[in-house]
Amino acid sequence: MTIEQSHPASLTVDDDDTLRKAAFRKVIWRILPILTLGYVFNFLDRTNIGFAALQMNRDIGLSATPFGWGAGILFIGYCAFELPSNMMLYRYGARIWISRIMISWGLLSCAMSFVSGPTSFYVMRFALGVAEAGFFPGVAFFLSTWFPAQYRARILSWFLVAIPVSSVIGGPLGGTLLGLDGYFDLAGWQWLFIVEGLPAVIIGLVLLKLLADGPQDAAWLTPDEKRLIIASVEGEKRDRVVNRLGSALRDVRVWVCTVVYLGFTVGSYGIQIWFPQILKQQDLSNLQVGWISALPYLAASIGMIIWARVADRSSRKIAHLSTCCFLAVVGFLVAISTGRFDLSLLGLTAALLGVTAARAIFWSIPTRFLTGIAAAGGIAFINTIGTTGGFFGPTIVGWLKDATGSFEAGLLAMAGFLAVSTVFALLLKLVIRDE
Repeated sequence: MTIEQSHPASLTVDDDDTLRKAAFRKVIWRILPILTLGYVFNFLDRTNIGFAALQMNRDIGLSATPFGWGAGILFIGYCAFELPSNMMLYRYGARIWISRIMISWGLLSCAMSFVSGPTSFYVMRFALGVAEAGFFPGVAFFLSTWFPAQYRARILSWFLVAIPVSSVIGGPLGGTLLGLDGYFDLAGWQWLFIVEGLPAVIIGLVLLKLLADGPQDAAWLTPDEKRLIIASVEGEKRDRVVNRLGSALRDVRVWVCTVVYLGFTVGSYGIQIWFPQILKQQDLSNLQVGWISALPYLAASIGMIIWARVADRSSRKIAHLSTCCFLAVVGFLVAISTGRFDLSLLGLTAALLGVTAARAIFWSIPTRFLTGIAAAGGIAFINTIGTTGGFFGPTIVGWLKDATGSFEAGLLAMAGFLAVSTVFALLLKLVIRDE
């Protein structure tokens, strides 16, 4: 029996609507918690280097500039293999490829505990980036095949909440793991890499069992549930659809989106990698740094979910995106314009809220005009260029810290990148007629 044949004539429009909502709830609870948990450990893997540095830099002989360069080199490997990785996902399916990514990066994250000097640090960070390549754009493409536009920003916000949640968890956890210094002849920073890397391997194995490449492959959905989900995704209204990779890479909308994403990614990683060391200037213990750093990310987590829901309901995602970026600009400026620690922390909290909410809203925009292989490749291309911000942000802040002796110049530079994102987010309205 085909999916279309399974639809009884007795089902009314109201019955369809009720069944559709129930079907989406089933999908959400099946795939979203495990993917979000995976992204929590993905982001821990990227940013735990900031806490490891509190001990590791001394042990392996790194100053601010080489540490910033090494922290950022992960994103060179990540970006170099991003587009090929998403093409492999499109060919072999999300279930196998996303699982492969998680297992390989988890093992390499554990192996970071063996770095012994600047060279091995650079090599392992680069290899870790290669292993991770394609995870986020792969999941973003995967979710776009399951959820139509009216769900997408909310679904992405619940997935992307992993970013601030990883810092809420990572701060206290990182501080605690550093306290294991000396146990079984391992340094605290080595325990940090091992304990935070192993869960990714386990989650990768679980994903092989839980995921299905698309609604049509989900044995845990009924024929009617499959039909309604597929109809909802295929029937959504889109703005001048592009479904070929070459056309997507020449589309001005893709390039404007790329600039927006690059700007707020530079600002995001510029603060996230260095945040523990910024707080450490207040003569706090490692554990205090961990707990205090968790508070801004907790606020960002809650704010992002609320903001994404409001953006979905208003359907004015571009306006909300530009507002998020502008809030981050204001937050960075507040952080460097006052000599008071509490006000500076408030400013950095606003900046983190802005860039975090911007991510969830932003990724619901390209999928309004990209479909099929154009979506897989276009999302990967935007993420590839944008994610170079993960290299430039930490590197710029580290270089300016060495050059000026403080973090203020670096934070001002981050505000400048977010200002560019704000302007280009506003320009999106000129090239996307139908949000």
